[in-house]
Amino acid sequence: MRKSLYYGAGTAVLAAAVLAPGNVAGAVESPDISVTNTKAHLDQFQSIATNNGGNRYTGRPGYKASADWVKAKLDAAGYSTTLQSFSTSAGTSYNVIAEWPHGDANHVVMTGSHLDSVSSGPGINDNGTGSAGVLETALAYAASGQTPRNRIRFGFWGAEELGLLGSKYYVNNLPATERDKIELYLNFDMIGSPNPGYFVYDDNPAGDGARDDLVAYFTSKSVQTEFIDVQGRSDHAAFRSLGIPTAGTFSGAEGTKTSAQAAKWGGTAGQAFDPCYHRSCDTINNLNLTSLDRQIDAIGHMVWNYAQKDYSGGPPPTGANLLQNPGFESGAVNWTGTTGVITNNTGRPAHTGSWKAWLQGNGRTTTENLGQSVTIPASATAASLSLWIRIDTAETTSSTVYDTVKVQVVDGSTTTTLATYSNLNKSTSYVQKTLNVLAYKGKTVTVRFLGQEDSSLQTSFVIDDVAVTVS
Repeated sequence: MRKSLYYGAGTAVLAAAVLAPGNVAGAVESPDISVTNTKAHLDQFQSIATNNGGNRYTGRPGYKASADWVKAKLDAAGYSTTLQSFSTSAGTSYNVIAEWPHGDANHVVMTGSHLDSVSSGPGINDNGTGSAGVLETALAYAASGQTPRNRIRFGFWGAEELGLLGSKYYVNNLPATERDKIELYLNFDMIGSPNPGYFVYDDNPAGDGARDDLVAYFTSKSVQTEFIDVQGRSDHAAFRSLGIPTAGTFSGAEGTKTSAQAAKWGGTAGQAFDPCYHRSCDTINNLNLTSLDRQIDAIGHMVWNYAQKDYSGGPPPTGANLLQNPGFESGAVNWTGTTGVITNNTGRPAHTGSWKAWLQGNGRTTTENLGQSVTIPASATAASLSLWIRIDTAETTSSTVYDTVKVQVVDGSTTTTLATYSNLNKSTSYVQKTLNVLAYKGKTVTVRFLGQEDSSLQTSFVIDDVAVTVS
């Protein structure tokens, strides 16, 4: 990371297993990026530095050797790669750009980190950790068999420590039409600090959706986070300046961990997050592997999910919908209920994207549920709950209700059923339902779907693109 920031207070598991809806085994919703492999990449960066004057600084042999090694790994994995050279006051530097040659090239999701160190040391935490984590995520994606909806691109930036020069050079040399195709840029700079915090960038309103997805991911892993206004001090700044949504994570530099932060995250209060920041001791021994492991899994979660995000339309924009993850494209994040209900199992189509909530469909006596808490503003003059639902059934009756899904609102100890759909409502395509929830203004309630099925003949209730909107 380029400037001082003070803060006071090999292969991944596949992103989604194909399981029957409601299977109690559940589905893996995000990849487990290998910390062992990532640590091996860091060992390689240390070796490169050791063999080249003790650093990987721009214009010196250790940097070019790092860039060549990263490019070779990505080439071997099947990426289309470019070694982009540019001039600096310290000599020639290089960006490594790698693109997975699949997905819609008109919608690009980009992830990056700076590859260079300062001149005083090997830069293993700053920013070998970000580079190794992004590299391992890229390699894991290539090995996963995923077919992305969007084009996935990775950037390893040179000369960040000289003023973010590599990322600036990259965006400034992109034609305007190519810049416009970048839907999101994710940045990871220092993610293995030895006395770590868990900070999420909060300096670009355009990226608030991705920011909130990162927070929700960490929350789902019982890791608390804090927002950080990075103020453009890492490589996302060049993208942010163009209005591109950006987000990222950071585990802390020379700032001092407070007592409250130590209580929340462990570690030592009164000491720096990284005492070796920009020093010669930023070596392979200057790491917290627990932080690194958690952070690289967050990188994988974001890449896997945004690779499949539908940028062509569909669900309401995040700002208009009070629900989080309303189209389930982040898996079970923000939702609670029966394990395995949220799935990308191809046995039933999603309304948009790949993920949906599939309740019942078991052909036996079962009950399944799914819910999310939401606060409806007291100032609302209108409030509605909408959902898209598709119902198919093996029941042959045209008059008897056997299987149902109820749309409910839970207000404290009171549960109200707003609507009930059954095997009698079967349809070959999705149908949108809209229900009035203005009665709950000024309250925090849970929107819940409750599915119940009898002893035989399946009925599948597939729900997608849920919204709570107010005016």
